[in-house]
Amino acid sequence: MNTTDFLTVAAAICPDRDFMVFEGERLSYMEAGTHINSLAFALEGLGIKKGDRVGMLSVNCPRYIETYFAVAKTGAILVPLNFRATADELEYMLAASETRFLFVGERYIDMVKALRPNLPNLERCISIDGPCDDMLNYYDMIASDSDEEFFSEIEDEEITILMFTSGTTGRPKAVPLTHESFGSYILDNVTPADPEIEEKNIMTVPLYHVAGIQGMLAGVYGGRTLVLMRQFEVKEWLDTVQAERINRAMLVPTMLKKIVDFENLSDYDLSSLDIITYGAAAMPFSVIKKAIELFPGVSFINAFGQTETGSTITMLSPEDHQIEGTEAEKEKKLKRLASSIGKPLPDVEIRIVNEDGDPLPPDEIGEIVARGSRIMSGYWRDEEKTKQAFTPDGWLRTSDIGWMDEEGYLYRTGRADDVIIRGGENISPIEVEEVLSSHPKIDEVAVIGVSDEEWGQVPYAVAVLKKDQVTTEAEIIEYSKDKLASFKRPRAVVFVDELPRTAIGKLQRKKLVEKYSKS
Repeated sequence: MNTTDFLTVAAAICPDRDFMVFEGERLSYMEAGTHINSLAFALEGLGIKKGDRVGMLSVNCPRYIETYFAVAKTGAILVPLNFRATADELEYMLAASETRFLFVGERYIDMVKALRPNLPNLERCISIDGPCDDMLNYYDMIASDSDEEFFSEIEDEEITILMFTSGTTGRPKAVPLTHESFGSYILDNVTPADPEIEEKNIMTVPLYHVAGIQGMLAGVYGGRTLVLMRQFEVKEWLDTVQAERINRAMLVPTMLKKIVDFENLSDYDLSSLDIITYGAAAMPFSVIKKAIELFPGVSFINAFGQTETGSTITMLSPEDHQIEGTEAEKEKKLKRLASSIGKPLPDVEIRIVNEDGDPLPPDEIGEIVARGSRIMSGYWRDEEKTKQAFTPDGWLRTSDIGWMDEEGYLYRTGRADDVIIRGGENISPIEVEEVLSSHPKIDEVAVIGVSDEEWGQVPYAVAVLKKDQVTTEAEIIEYSKDKLASFKRPRAVVFVDELPRTAIGKLQRKKLVEKYSKS
């Protein structure tokens, strides 16, 4: 079952149900399906064929989702582009993917115009927000309102999306994701559309990120109404959840933190919320603990995955978020909630391996590797990076370091590149961060390795204080003395207003290392 079938089935079951809601605009499954078929025919008429790359540079909006399905129906490949990318990064991604057609949101038109002379493969640009000079007009392309269903033969193993990684450690890598990459997870974990059950999903995670695409496709398969936000803003999110009676939300940790810390949160009626899924970055224990207390009727899910894995590969279930049972059981659950990313899903195998690739027993730290039908087969046209990404026997190297307990719960302790090596001793930044984050005056903190002549590297802490709080470097270091071994304690503490993060909330340690290694 390919991803275009998700829409076909949902539209047949609930044609008149709202499919997308966006800034006052409401589109039913039937209306959006008509747009998608018209756009697919238009693309075919312009020469788009199976395997061609079609880019999208825009914030979340209905045109984004319609374009994905139209491109997928033709057998072409959508290339979702980070709308926060610099001109240089954007040029690299468009050139590396050899994108032929590019759909462009209004705010990015000038940048694209400036880049076009450098992109010989980019044949046409389509403005999705109305007429624009020499660009095609999206609304003209869907104007035929054809009732005819566009159809082409598409196999589950064919590529449907070429998605670039965040590029926090160099140039972003292009990951080809097949229909199976998404379908395997969704068919096993999502209840299909039901004419008697109506649910609304609020979508804030950008669609250029794998979590955004996975969430969108899961919503379509479930016949849900997708309530789109261009970008996350806490008050707008709260207003929308209240007004639309939202049932499901996907949030990254920085979003959830802004919600639970919002000054007037109690003024909002959020009782419609049933499920909040979170992931894409590490969740501070204090944030999820507070969220559980504030939303007692909500089921929380921690989903972990990577672009390379296509979608979620481990999950901390709603039951894992319910701190109930004996005192010993409660303590175990609290430990898992604070540190675990859950158990592997049934269609994925996960191991912890040493530097030689040998499996490690429970409780021993090593690299997390994974394999399964929906994990990428390799990076786009890059044999060298593909070779580096896999073990000789075919397991994907996630570059995440962690361990697994006796019951199969996975604990992530950091990225391989983030491990601090002080005098031969390995230090997990996440372990130190968890200790420092428990200080009552610290809001969030990042720990990095800084070069040192004597020890090779030493840990530095970069901290953001809570509102109206004052402390000193000495106080924070003293606080860590009875909680961390001497070699793990931060050598220095720097206070900043905010930590550098990507659009989906991932900490950009590289920027901190570059800054404080020079200071």
